[in-house]
Amino acid sequence: MNFVRYNVGDIVVMKKEHPCGSNRWEVTRTGIDFGLKCLGCGRRVMVPRPKFEKAVRSIVEKGLQE
Repeated sequence: MNFVRYNVGDIVVMKKEHPCGSNRWEVTRTGIDFGLKCLGCGRRVMVPRPKFEKAVRSIVEKGLQE
C-alpha cells in the first residue's frame, strides 16, 4: 500500500474541476476529514479522507511539514 502524507498548506490537483473551473485546492485541515480551499474562487469545503485520497491526482506544492 502506498501511503502519502498530506500537510496543511499543500496545494493539490483534483481529478474533477470545481464549478468555478479550477482544479487546484489548498489543504487547510487534515485528519479524518480534510478541509480544502478552492484556489479559483476561495470556496471552503470539508471532504472525508477516503473520498479525498481517491480524488487527488497530485501534489503541486508542498506546504508546512509537521
